[in-house]
Amino acid sequence: METEEMTDGEIRTDALIVGAGPVGLFAVFELGLLDLSCHVVDVLDRPGGQCAEFYPEKPIYDIPGLPVCTGQELIDNLLRQIRPFAPSFHLGQTVSEVRPAGDGGWHVRTDQGTAFHAGVLVVAAGAGCFTPRRPPIPGIEAYEGGSVLYAVRSIEAMRGKRVVIAGGGDSALDWTLNLHEVAQRVTLVHRRPEFRAAPESARQMLELAEAGRIDFVLGECAELQGAGGELSAVVVKTADGGRVAVPADRLLPFFGLTMKLGPIADWGLDLAEGRIRVDTEKFETSVPRIFAIGDINHYPGKLKLILSGFHEGALMAQQAFRYLRPDKKLLFQYTTTSTNLQKKFQAA
Repeated sequence: METEEMTDGEIRTDALIVGAGPVGLFAVFELGLLDLSCHVVDVLDRPGGQCAEFYPEKPIYDIPGLPVCTGQELIDNLLRQIRPFAPSFHLGQTVSEVRPAGDGGWHVRTDQGTAFHAGVLVVAAGAGCFTPRRPPIPGIEAYEGGSVLYAVRSIEAMRGKRVVIAGGGDSALDWTLNLHEVAQRVTLVHRRPEFRAAPESARQMLELAEAGRIDFVLGECAELQGAGGELSAVVVKTADGGRVAVPADRLLPFFGLTMKLGPIADWGLDLAEGRIRVDTEKFETSVPRIFAIGDINHYPGKLKLILSGFHEGALMAQQAFRYLRPDKKLLFQYTTTSTNLQKKFQAA
């Protein structure tokens, strides 16, 4: 498995993976099992995708063999798992140009000027370019990144704070339940008594509110009070038309993500419902040697689950090998019985 710098400044690699979330990381593992080299590009400043960016401390329960783990724990384990294959990461970059190479591969360039010659291109960019939905509160920009946070990266950072959480989905309810014993006070604000979250979460939240352990306000956040980017209160327009100022050090708005494919939409791929259409044999797109795995792809019966993306990455790797090593026979190996693979793991 070799990666070399070409004389024209391009990094030559068997596979270039766009997206360093859990599915992209596991694709490194599956390609590495077949001795295929990988470079990984991601717009974020560290590996992990949405797991690390939006719910690093939130528990995940549906990863096979792991009864429960946080988003960050999953990413840390995946990074340890791919260590034997020594992938190279190019973080804080977006793929801006993709054009065919004469040998069937791809010339790829990022917005930071990093250039690649890749035998295959694997799009594992999750939901594409995702940004949190900003609530329509005047002047909210002045508080973002300090008092207004769209993700909780550290529960401990909320200790002793007066926290207002806005929203009625799973994220809002989960963080209400997770933070109420750490924060000085948690207030959940939602415009109606019905929730999009799991019924059990809603039930637990209402029990806490009835017991006086948290506050639940029917209404919408309408105004922020404070100075110098430091929040002092969130003014809520209540369901009965009144206004109440809720003391607050932090506002956590959870109104979902705005999803866009970004530059990927200009690559000439067949799209469906805002996602990349693929087959279910190889998870290849309408363009040969470009694959799409994880939440960014579309096919009949698609389930947006991390474990589905793992399966897609395994089948993708098999077809990538056929393209990249046409003169070699694809030898399927089990990690439990292959001494060759076990030596790699032990060496790492």
